Amino acid sequence: MHTKPIQQALLPALISQLFLMPAYAADPATPAPSGDAIQVIVVDAQRATNANARQAQEQAPNLINLMTAAEMRKLPDVNIAESVRRIPGISLETDTGEGRFVNIRGLDADLNSTTFGGLRLPPSNNASPFGGGRAVALDAIPTGLVGAITVTKSNLPEQDAEALGGTIEITPKTTPRNGKPFLEARIGSGREPLRGTNIADLSLTAGSRFGGDGADKDSGNAYASHPFSIVVTAAYYEDKRGIDDVEPGFLDDGVHSPLTYAGWDQRWYQYHRRRHGVGIDLGYQPDARNSYYVRGFDAGYTESVLRQRLTVTPDGAPVATASGFIDGMGANGFDKTLRDAQETINNKVFMAGGRNQLEHALLDYRLGYTRGSYNKAHDYNSDFNYTPSGAATVSYANSGPGNVPAFTVSGADYLNPANYALAKLQNSTTDISDHEWSLAANLAWDTRIGGYDEESLKVGAGARLRKRVVNGQPYSFDNLPALPLTAASGGPGVTFYDGRYQNGPQLTPGLMQKLYGGQQIVSASDAQNAALQYLQDKEDVYAAYGQYQMRAGALGVTGGVRVEATRANYAANAKGADAAGNPLIQPENRDRNYLNWFPSVQARYDLGGSTLLRAAFSSTIARPGFSQVSASLNIDPGANTVTKGNPDLKPTTANSFDLSFERYLPNAGIASIGVFDKEISNYIAASQSSQTFPNNGLFAGFVGVAHVYSFANIGKSAARGLELNYEQRFTALPGWLGGLGASANYTFVASRFEIRPGETSTLPSTSRNTVNAAVFYEAGPWNLRLGMYTLSRNLWAIGASAAQDVYSERRTSYDFGGAYALNKHVSLYLNAKNLSDTPLKFAEGTANRTIQREFYGPTYQAGVNLVY
Repeated sequence: MHTKPIQQALLPALISQLFLMPAYAADPATPAPSGDAIQVIVVDAQRATNANARQAQEQAPNLINLMTAAEMRKLPDVNIAESVRRIPGISLETDTGEGRFVNIRGLDADLNSTTFGGLRLPPSNNASPFGGGRAVALDAIPTGLVGAITVTKSNLPEQDAEALGGTIEITPKTTPRNGKPFLEARIGSGREPLRGTNIADLSLTAGSRFGGDGADKDSGNAYASHPFSIVVTAAYYEDKRGIDDVEPGFLDDGVHSPLTYAGWDQRWYQYHRRRHGVGIDLGYQPDARNSYYVRGFDAGYTESVLRQRLTVTPDGAPVATASGFIDGMGANGFDKTLRDAQETINNKVFMAGGRNQLEHALLDYRLGYTRGSYNKAHDYNSDFNYTPSGAATVSYANSGPGNVPAFTVSGADYLNPANYALAKLQNSTTDISDHEWSLAANLAWDTRIGGYDEESLKVGAGARLRKRVVNGQPYSFDNLPALPLTAASGGPGVTFYDGRYQNGPQLTPGLMQKLYGGQQIVSASDAQNAALQYLQDKEDVYAAYGQYQMRAGALGVTGGVRVEATRANYAANAKGADAAGNPLIQPENRDRNYLNWFPSVQARYDLGGSTLLRAAFSSTIARPGFSQVSASLNIDPGANTVTKGNPDLKPTTANSFDLSFERYLPNAGIASIGVFDKEISNYIAASQSSQTFPNNGLFAGFVGVAHVYSFANIGKSAARGLELNYEQRFTALPGWLGGLGASANYTFVASRFEIRPGETSTLPSTSRNTVNAAVFYEAGPWNLRLGMYTLSRNLWAIGASAAQDVYSERRTSYDFGGAYALNKHVSLYLNAKNLSDTPLKFAEGTANRTIQREFYGPTYQAGVNLVY
């Protein structure tokens, strides 16, 4: 009789059973059949509970946090990013009013990894926070597609080492082991008051086992009579969110006051996003010792955006007044612009694998293919300019809400469309394809090397073969007339931003491309720009590891080493000059080959009474971002950004130390405290500067102040911190009060790096304080929860000096989720998101130098959940 490989090998099976999937469908390390070596929890149920997840966390040999699909739906989180932020150690980056990227323990999303069913996902959004291009945009994956989320904070040797901050594992929904047919559905709608738009929220999951003779269907081991299984999942979410935004830019010329403006944008946005997710999971388990699976999913969204913008550009010679400053408007004046763009973001996954219990060992294997893509079908930017006479002036101060501009204009009727004439029309397209083939195999067996209570060895090898191609094409328009804005706008003048700003009549969407689409050309500067945007990157990673695990009484230790060999080629076009000094575009290829070793050791000591001590050492890597390491120059007039790569960047590595105390309370409660220390080498920092470019040549289409990004390695840096986590249900209270509960987690991060020679700062995107808290009521048919999330000020981009560093300012938001069960099959829900209408604000240097402040209003949702 064979004993099972011990606890670490059992954990993936536990999680897989926990979240409605066969054991083989989680991490490739699936255990042998159960024996007497260690007590584990195998939840043979169709749906996991918070208590199941807490037990899995307790049994894990390393530091993890888990969240079930049921927990995700207790608050109005519409995508994975918004759900994950509720976990200790996680902070959220938002864009267009939704969570998009997550940071783990102060390290930004480019430094973390995301997997689906154990398979690494490539990025699908080209706009990662710090230009790395490796961050997975989690707003592309609807929560209805997900069975559970696991966040790994201390790596094991068997895990991919490219996880400097950690790994987010998305577990798909699959058939429960009992084989009974099931169906889950959600039918909902909602309202976003800022623009008076509606929401559609639909999802469906259904599955069953089939085949075989059908005998002993209710035995609890349905594979014996129904060896085949299928689960299909579909989700759709549509909204038309509006955004009110103002974005000032400061002169920063070293002569005038730091509160004088180079200009500002008044931006009125209308988005239309259609997010989808479809998945299928097919399984074949002929007996308890062998199982096989095929699964795939497709998720993403198509989004159109209309950005109506008024840009105010003073002359740049301000004079102080009693209430602020006064400047001329005769040099540049005012611009009315419309951005009309559409983009599609998509993630595709296919994987097949199996598990075979051999006579003395367990073998598992997997073949996978993932593809992330970004396609910008069009990005039309039309610009109508009005430059008034030299007598026109603007008086301003940064005294608006959140220190945005308050101003008055004299001598210029800037809201009259008759004063504007067409100055520029631009278009651009972008296509990014990032795909990866992977192969992995693992072998685990019991051993008696040290004569401990339990011992096991595990070895494995794998390869990831990745290719990424970027193509971009800007377009100009030939022989444009000086079309008056009166011929391209209509309707009443727009007043927005709580009545503070006026933009005049809106430009008519679609009109410019209809009138002048036939005059679209590729100019010489467009061709040059397209060549500079081109990238073709190949990055292959070959890995092997050995892992040993033991248990001696209350002490369990898992340790080993992983080795990864990176073979990469980064191809781009660089801007140079010939012998005569004439500018030219020339190809540049860089090979980067390196080998890294990643030791790891994790200890878990059971103090009894569901109380644990953990200590861990792990090592990880973050390879340079594709846009960071290429020689390309990426110019984006639609976003007003210029990005220049650095081919000499080194990969970032970290040694991580963890120590934690955990006490697991009844009814899925917990009280824990942990400290961590990440010692980082060769951190890659993105510096940002603000420049004004001429609206011609390579920079045609640029209006106002542009952001310019570049990258460099920083020697030594660190992220150290503290995590506190608490959740308890007060079931001992009398009567209906026994349904009350509370939860809270707090993360403190003290990070540092050399931001400029001789000057230190916190790491970019590292919030010193992050807090989640909730009060809830769960009793009878009621499930009510009020959640709070707060994030402290953090460095967003590095400027030329401390006065020009950009910070994301502190924000706090409140959400409410409520559900009432009519019976065991049907429940009604009512949610309210962003009750506090919290703005997103960025400031340069000090908090009163606001460079962006936008808000979205609350969102309300209601509908019905069905479970059969």
